[in-house]
Amino acid sequence: MKELEAIDRRILRVLQENGRIQNVELAEKVGLSPSPCLRRVKMLEEAGVIERYVALLNPAKIGMGLTVFARIWLTGQDAETVEHFTEEVKRLPQIVECHLMAGDCDFLLRVVAADLDAYRKFQLDHLTRIRGVQSVKTEIPMQKIKLTSEHPL
Repeated sequence: MKELEAIDRRILRVLQENGRIQNVELAEKVGLSPSPCLRRVKMLEEAGVIERYVALLNPAKIGMGLTVFARIWLTGQDAETVEHFTEEVKRLPQIVECHLMAGDCDFLLRVVAADLDAYRKFQLDHLTRIRGVQSVKTEIPMQKIKLTSEHPL
């Protein structure tokens, strides 16, 4: 897709704030008539700029009030070890983010759990049992300062 036009950026800003906004209201907010606005949204979807629409849940209200960050070191960084680890991680719904890292650790995970006991059980029953995991270091955040799903445009 070519460079985003200013109108597309305005559309994306509004959709990031409210993905359920009606097209008529979206068009009004960005200064278009409904038909061209809808065409632009469809174009952004087809180009993959808009990947999908989701509901953002409050973790505490669904019994997942604890978030931890787990740094993972593997026994090796060969393709088979890394691929096995990533496939296992994809199967674990408690892991909501997984990043292959450059630097000190091999992977950084964001994990949600009901509480510290539930995380400890998850770590013992799942994380440390993945073949190739050498070490797990858990970081517990004290306060959430910022968490957003919106990208700057």
